[in-house]
Amino acid sequence: MKKISLYILIGTIMITASCKKEFLDRYPQTEISPELFFKSENDLSLYVNGLWNQPGTGSFLSDQNSDNLATTGSIEVKNVMTGTPSSKTLTDGWDWKGLRDINYFLVNYNKASVSQEVKDHYAGLARYYRAKFYMGMVKRYSDVPWYSSTVNPSDSAELYKAATPRAAVMDSVMADLDFASKHVREEVPAGTPGVWAVKAFYARTALYEGTYRKYHTELNIASSASAFLQKAKDVSLDIISSGKFQIYNTGNPDKDYGTLFASADLSGNKEVILNTPYDASKTGASSSNNNGTVFGDYEQSPSRDLIQTYLMKDGTSFTAIKGYETLGFVDEFQNRDPRMKQTIAFPGFKRATDTKPYLQRLNKNFTGYHQLKGYYSTTTDNIALGSFDYAAYRYAEVLLTYAEAVAELGTIAQADLDLSVNLVRRRAGIPDLNLAVANANPDVLLAAKYPDVAGAQKGTILEIRRERRVELALEGFRYDDLMRWHAGKLLEKIPEGMYFPGLGKYDLTGDGIPDIILIGKDTDIPSEANKEKNALGDVLVYYKAGSFGEDVTVYLRNGVAGGTLVTETAARNFAEPKYYYRPIPYTQTVLNPNLTQIFGWQ
Repeated sequence: MKKISLYILIGTIMITASCKKEFLDRYPQTEISPELFFKSENDLSLYVNGLWNQPGTGSFLSDQNSDNLATTGSIEVKNVMTGTPSSKTLTDGWDWKGLRDINYFLVNYNKASVSQEVKDHYAGLARYYRAKFYMGMVKRYSDVPWYSSTVNPSDSAELYKAATPRAAVMDSVMADLDFASKHVREEVPAGTPGVWAVKAFYARTALYEGTYRKYHTELNIASSASAFLQKAKDVSLDIISSGKFQIYNTGNPDKDYGTLFASADLSGNKEVILNTPYDASKTGASSSNNNGTVFGDYEQSPSRDLIQTYLMKDGTSFTAIKGYETLGFVDEFQNRDPRMKQTIAFPGFKRATDTKPYLQRLNKNFTGYHQLKGYYSTTTDNIALGSFDYAAYRYAEVLLTYAEAVAELGTIAQADLDLSVNLVRRRAGIPDLNLAVANANPDVLLAAKYPDVAGAQKGTILEIRRERRVELALEGFRYDDLMRWHAGKLLEKIPEGMYFPGLGKYDLTGDGIPDIILIGKDTDIPSEANKEKNALGDVLVYYKAGSFGEDVTVYLRNGVAGGTLVTETAARNFAEPKYYYRPIPYTQTVLNPNLTQIFGWQ
C-alpha cells in the first residue's frame, strides 16, 4: 500500500473564533465565499477531507481514565472523584468549532454542479462527522443545543437557546448516521471512512445509547432502549452478512491478536474496517510511535484487576483458582488467555535491543505491569517505529456489538454467540462461550462488579462484558463502557499492582532465578560492587519496600509484610448520577442563561 498523509487541506475556509461566536457567521468574513468555492466534486472532497477525524495510536494512551490502568497523570475523572469539581473548574469540552465547520459544508454543498449521488456521498460523510461530534457532546453533557446549520449572529433565539433534550439530539444523530449509511460510498481513498466504517460507528452508537438508556434510570427514557439495541443488532448483522470482513486468524493464537497492533501495513487485513495509516518518512506526517510513553519511562501501567479478568487457557475463570489473590507475577501469567501476553509484557519478554529477558521495572505509584499493546518491540528504527498503522474500526468490535445487543434484548441463542463472540475467542485459542453454561453459572465476581445485570441472560451478558474488556483492552473503550453500563462505582477502586508476600528475592523473568530483591526501609542499598548476584551472574535489582508515603522505592499494601503494589491512596467517590455527566462551563451559562445544569452540578 502506498501510505498517505492526511492534512487539513482547507484551512482557508475554516474559522478560528472562540466561545459561542465560533459558529455564528454564515461564512468566514475574510475568506472565499461558498458561491465561488463549492463548484466541483474536487471542492467537496477537499472540504470533507478537512473534516477528517478518526482514532490513531493515541488511543493506546486513552484508558487512563478507566480501571484498566493506573497513572500519575492529571486525569479528569480521577480529579473529579478526589476533588471538589464544579462548572468553574471543569471547563474543557464545550468546543463547537468542529460543528460549525461541518454545518457550513451542509448548508453549501448543494451549490456544486455535480450529480446527486456525488452530493449525497459527501453530505453523508459530513453527517457522519456531525454524528461523531454530537455523540461526544452527549456522552459528556447529555442535553446539548442541537444545531443543524450555521447560525446568523442576529438570530438571538438560536444563539441563546436552551439545551436540546438528549432524546431529541440522539434522534438527530441516528438520522445522520442512517443517511450516511445509505449514501456514503464503499470505495473511498485509503485511510478515509467508507460506508462500512460509517456502519461500524452506527452500530457502536446505537449500542452505547441503548445500554445507556437501559441502565440509567435517572434519564427516564428506558422504554426506548430496545429500539436502539435493535438498531445495533441490525446494523452489526448487516456488516457481518456482507462477508467482506473476518477475524484475522492464521491459526497462531500466540501472535495473531498482537499482529493487529504492531503492523506497518494493515491495508490488506480483512479484520480492519477502517485503517489509520502512518508514514513517518513523509515531511509533516504524524508518528505512531508511543514507545516512550506506554513502556519505557511509563506514565501508565495496567491494573491487577485487568490482569485478573483474563480467563485461563481452558476457558475457566482465573479468579476460581484457590489463592489467586496472592499469586506472584510469574505464576499469574501461566496458562492464560494468549491475548494477555500480547497486551501486557510477560515474564521472559524481550525487546528488539534485549539479549536477555526484559526485567520489569518497579516504580512508586505504578503497578509493576508494563503495557505491551501499542509498544513496538521489533525494531529500533525511528522511521519504522513511527510508521505502524492503527485499526480505527475492527471487525472484532462489530462482533462484540452484535452479541451484546442481542443479549441485552434477551433474545440471544447459541447460534448468535457462534456467529460473534466465539469467532473472537477462537482466534485466541480459548474454548467457545456456551450460552447454557454461562447463564447457569454466572461468574460471582463479575456479578458483583455489575449488580444492575439481571434476568435469564445474566451470565451471558457478564461474559460478553468480560470478552469486550479483554479484546478491546487499552484501546480506549473501557471508560465509555463503564459509563453506559452504569458502572462508575468501579472507578472508586484504586488500581493495584503485582503481589509480593514480603521482603526477599523474586524471579520476574520466569526462569526460576531471582532478579530483584526487596529490602526494608531501614536497610541501605549496597554499592554496586557489593550487590548480590544471582546464579546467572547478574546483579540483583534492589528496591526499598514499605508503606505508602514512606521513604522507599516501592509501596506495598501492608508495608514490609507484603501485599500488592500500591499506586495511590486518595479516597475516590463516584457520586451517582452526577458524575456520569459534566457541567456546562460556568462562563457559557453566563453568556447564555438559558443553559442550565443537570443532576446537581453548579
